[in-house]
Amino acid sequence: MPPSPAYRPEPRFFDLGPDYADAVRAADFPTTTLRFRNDRAAATVGLETLTDAEWIAAFGRLDPLPGQPGPIAMRYHGHQFRTYNPDLGDGRGFLAAQMREIPRAQAASDGAPDRLLDLGTKGSGQTPWSRGGDGRLTLKGGMREVLAAAMLEALGVPTSRAFSLIETGEALERGDEPSPTRSSVLVRLSHSHVRFGTFQRAAYLGRKDQIETLIEHVRALYHPTVAAGDAPGLLAAIVEASARLTARWIAAGFVHGVLNTDNLNVTGESFDYGPWRFLPRYEPGFTAAYFDQTGLYAFARQPEAVFWNLTQLAGCLKLVADAEPLTEALNGFGPAYIRELRAAFLMRLGVSSLSEAADQRLLDAALALLREGGEALRWEPLFFDWFGGFASSARALAGPRARTYQGEAFDAFRFALFEHEPDRPERLEHPVFAAAEPEEMLIDAVETLWAAIDRADDWAPFEAKLARIEAARTAYGLAVD
Repeated sequence: MPPSPAYRPEPRFFDLGPDYADAVRAADFPTTTLRFRNDRAAATVGLETLTDAEWIAAFGRLDPLPGQPGPIAMRYHGHQFRTYNPDLGDGRGFLAAQMREIPRAQAASDGAPDRLLDLGTKGSGQTPWSRGGDGRLTLKGGMREVLAAAMLEALGVPTSRAFSLIETGEALERGDEPSPTRSSVLVRLSHSHVRFGTFQRAAYLGRKDQIETLIEHVRALYHPTVAAGDAPGLLAAIVEASARLTARWIAAGFVHGVLNTDNLNVTGESFDYGPWRFLPRYEPGFTAAYFDQTGLYAFARQPEAVFWNLTQLAGCLKLVADAEPLTEALNGFGPAYIRELRAAFLMRLGVSSLSEAADQRLLDAALALLREGGEALRWEPLFFDWFGGFASSARALAGPRARTYQGEAFDAFRFALFEHEPDRPERLEHPVFAAAEPEEMLIDAVETLWAAIDRADDWAPFEAKLARIEAARTAYGLAVD
């Protein structure tokens, strides 16, 4: 297999040894039919040169890539809906490879090191942590993850990228969707799969040595500005990254659905998309998972959920650090979240920061308008119509929501928006902004895409949707890292 010369394998987590992961083998699938390959993501790690046959070998049969020792199922624990579970771990996926990212323009200019990236699987077969499950992924679940990751990236959310989706020819039985249903194996490209739950397992076992090893591993590879051995400093860095991620979710109108401690990682990057949803319109209590009956992970409660999870991580670090500096690091979440939320709303509206007070007025006015808009104003169209601030006035007021843009709430929003200068107004020249409606990812549309695949094996609507999302990503030009 001849990857590009830019491919640089560096399997660092594998070096930690058997206390942190178990060597595993991928399932032997009946068939491997390539349904999606992300060549743009592959080009960031030097794998875009693989032929389709080589791609299927690597990401369907899951043969190890050059320089990679073979897959491992990572060990971790976690709170699931705030109930501790010591029987977790990679149960239907594994860490397949790690490699360095090809230098980015930003990294080249600021001296930042090339990021270490992971290739992780979902649906690749049973592991020691499968707990009786079949280790498989439905094709619908794989398709949904591809869509979620693409949409979040377009909206500026730090996210894993769906790298590959291959249909695997098995008929799966599931209790929450019509069965038998088609199967798949997904590969994602992520900055890190080290979870809060990775630390929780070490703490649960009372392994101070493992906590210290994890701190140094995470610090050196993902937060190198933190001094060696500085557990509170590392926690502060993770708090900042988590606050940024949470704010970007809110600005995108996204509900992750399952914010357990094994679904949050140390780099503040969103990953592992199950029952996700995007808001149709402003609804603080909107939930994504049918089993979230108390609304623990509802849209507006996501900051609370992330902070609670951070407190669990801090509890693990108490094995090696004093409580007071860890508490101080945790207390940085609230201010960081508010600061990042202001920045995220400005980013989504395509305007520049003016001052803390003016930026807060715009945030408050946007939320008030979304709340007052009710059924008439969906979440995503507001940001699309007014992207670029006053530069989009004529477009917004001549569009399909013109009648919605009136009244006191709108006047306050427009005043706050027009205080801010457009950021890179040339973006409005993109053909995307000539459309009347934005690209959205509401659940009815997702179900329609799946119906075409399920009933007629018609992938054209899915592929067209991804092409439109990519056009939106290019048009918005939002930085995610």
